Amino acid sequence: MTIIIKSDEEVSIMRESGLINAEVRDVLYNAIEPGITGIELDNIARKEITARGALATFPGYTPFNKPPYPGAICFSVNDELVHGIPNDYSLKDGDIVSIDLGVTYRNFVSDAAFTKAVGNISLNAQSLLNTTKEALNAGIQKLHIGNTIGDVSSAIQNHSKSFGIIKEYGGHGVGRDMHEDPHVPNYGEASSGLKIIKGMVLAIEPMFSIGSPVNHEKSDQWTVVISDGSLSAHFEETVAVTDDGPYILTRNK
Repeated sequence: MTIIIKSDEEVSIMRESGLINAEVRDVLYNAIEPGITGIELDNIARKEITARGALATFPGYTPFNKPPYPGAICFSVNDELVHGIPNDYSLKDGDIVSIDLGVTYRNFVSDAAFTKAVGNISLNAQSLLNTTKEALNAGIQKLHIGNTIGDVSSAIQNHSKSFGIIKEYGGHGVGRDMHEDPHVPNYGEASSGLKIIKGMVLAIEPMFSIGSPVNHEKSDQWTVVISDGSLSAHFEETVAVTDDGPYILTRNK
């Protein structure tokens, strides 16, 4: 398995990319309210990324012989897990929406995501959001030199509570490309797998569902939905492994 190692200079550039990502996500987060559409949020993302001298990473992305991805963001609502294509659906009170954002700055990619409540949501839905975000932070805290990918995966799994763990998707290396090795599952055994070393930059990406974790891809070949129609949540940050521990590149100072 290839391990992508970044120099201190490259990590510094990725931090600039990550800060742009964080700023644009803040704008999107604050724009989310009942009535706004995925296309409107996508247009906001494009404008804000361009204004900061960066590029949207997602448009035109074509992995695994898929059709080119059309959006600057992924816009996934309720039972849509990931990779939802921005559309004219108007968010309404009680929805939850996941926004995934990739930013390329000076040829380096930052990748991050959040799920937000739209208006008032159920206690169970709020617990899903809280738990998924807590699992993200638990996984990040295991990104220390000498630990293993399994330590990260196990920490995420142990914070899943009663929610379904999505096994088909997970975290990954990131840097010059959006998806690099290694893969970081959201479940696994502590002390197993690849050793974590200085210079790794990983997108940690827990995804949980309220019901069954079984999922499938829609006919657009991108949007992934939970097969039983239950709600799902998704949080992600890009993190560098340093001598001082995990350095979250996609969070504001």
